[in-house]
Amino acid sequence: MRWRDRQGQAHEAACVIGRGGVIQDKREGDGGTPMGCFPLRRVLYRPDRVSAPVTALPVAALAPDEGWCDDPTHPAYNRPVTLPFPASHEVMWRDDHVYDIVVVLGHNDDPPVPGLGSAIFMHLTRPDRAATAGCTALDLDDLRRLLSHCQPGDRLCVPEQGPMP
Repeated sequence: MRWRDRQGQAHEAACVIGRGGVIQDKREGDGGTPMGCFPLRRVLYRPDRVSAPVTALPVAALAPDEGWCDDPTHPAYNRPVTLPFPASHEVMWRDDHVYDIVVVLGHNDDPPVPGLGSAIFMHLTRPDRAATAGCTALDLDDLRRLLSHCQPGDRLCVPEQGPMP
């Protein structure tokens, strides 16, 4: 992943993408990371594990009862939900550390279209750096460094292949 800070200085960090690679036509459950540019909506974090990231983006602490609906047949598809929740969902308060810091991306959210992918985030890598289910993942220090340069209106751009210009 590459980005420039407000002074124009280039930064770079290794990232992990979905097990299905980068795909143009994202579908629910395909394991692909969607190609395109997505607004950075807000940052969520586990206050029992990490401090709030320093960023100009909106930041909120996660709570144990937070989830994210991934059921394309439910009206709350690709939206945050409160647990317990009757439809299929992701648990945001995870046992592992992947969602200790989560950046909510503006993918399929304005408005959500059932089946075109949900819960596409930027989050932390697993210790073995395994592929994600479609998200983009960075190591903790790299994600904190990236967020320190982010401002409202910034976007994550995932190219089809090769480096971004």
